[in-house]
Amino acid sequence: MSEFVDEGIELSFYDSVASIGQLNWQRVFRDDNPFTQFEYLSALEQSLSVCSKAGWRPQHIVIRSENQVIAILPCYEKTHSWGEYVFDWAWAEAYERNGLDYYPKLVAAIPFTPVSGQRIGMIESLSDISRALLLERICHFLNQTVTQKQFSSWHCLFLPKKDFHHLSHSTIGRVGTQFHWQNKSYTNFDDFLNQLVSRKRKSIKKERKAVEDFNYDFINGDKATAEQWQGFIHCYQQTYLKRSGHTGYLNAEFFHQIASSMGKQIRLLLVTNEQGNLIASALYFISSTHLYGRYWGCLQEVDGLHFETCYYQGIEYAINNGLKIFDAGAQGEHKVARGFEPVETYSNHEVAHPQFRRAIHDYCQQEQKHIKQYMQQISEKLPYKT
Repeated sequence: MSEFVDEGIELSFYDSVASIGQLNWQRVFRDDNPFTQFEYLSALEQSLSVCSKAGWRPQHIVIRSENQVIAILPCYEKTHSWGEYVFDWAWAEAYERNGLDYYPKLVAAIPFTPVSGQRIGMIESLSDISRALLLERICHFLNQTVTQKQFSSWHCLFLPKKDFHHLSHSTIGRVGTQFHWQNKSYTNFDDFLNQLVSRKRKSIKKERKAVEDFNYDFINGDKATAEQWQGFIHCYQQTYLKRSGHTGYLNAEFFHQIASSMGKQIRLLLVTNEQGNLIASALYFISSTHLYGRYWGCLQEVDGLHFETCYYQGIEYAINNGLKIFDAGAQGEHKVARGFEPVETYSNHEVAHPQFRRAIHDYCQQEQKHIKQYMQQISEKLPYKT
């Protein structure tokens, strides 16, 4: 832990969420977004899915006033750019070409999870003015830290639009896009299909029919058996192994921990054949408003099974349970034909090197124009009836 004190506000680095304490954490992160919860981030650390060896060294920032925790920023010292989903590889390569070190850097994010949400947790009693002043204080602290500890930069990823706009006054703002499905008060899946143009409706029905002989069962994470969890983990690891040569960012211990600590917010989707054998699985999280599709894997390659397991089953679950938004993960323009709509995502960046900062700022300004044009073009391709 290291500290700076600034006009009665104390800002400190902590190397684990456990050292901050669950009650302090819950006081500032009050919503039910599963990925900013103490249990989720603690499981990442306790399982060593997140640690110095993995290139994610916890450096959480705690802000106190009169010895009371008033804000927390989950933060990590990074020695690579994997698992962030706001891609800065080109920036790192430019540094390397010029004989400069881009790593380490500081990243305020949820590891391996491109989900938008509260990044700077603050106590509820803060006024809008106090929030704005505190954000400025945090920026100043981060800039000071970058200079003193020789980080190249700091980055805050997938934060809310309001905080993004405030931070963009003094940092580089960057806009991206994802594709989310929105529940427009549908009563069932057919009700959703009836809002689509005929060609897209028929295409989805054809895709679903091709895999309708399998069984699809959503199971609450806290009700799933050890065997069912192990089945999902096996699917997850085998699929990662085929695609990338490793078994995934998240290890088995992480999944066992979240099953125990936050199983009520987890849904395991198990896909079995007529003989009852597991052939695929997917992991979903829920909040009061959102369904989040995170990880999937299969033991048998079947055409259309990915779309059914990761999209259509999720849409159906969201409708049946009155959830407003289905966030099925990053990228994926192919989602558009299946009813997912483009939404903006936001990140803020501060770069110490003045010449590179100007270049990155100009790049992000141009990129933002292209993103907006791209989103407009995609919106014109949505499959809904006009």
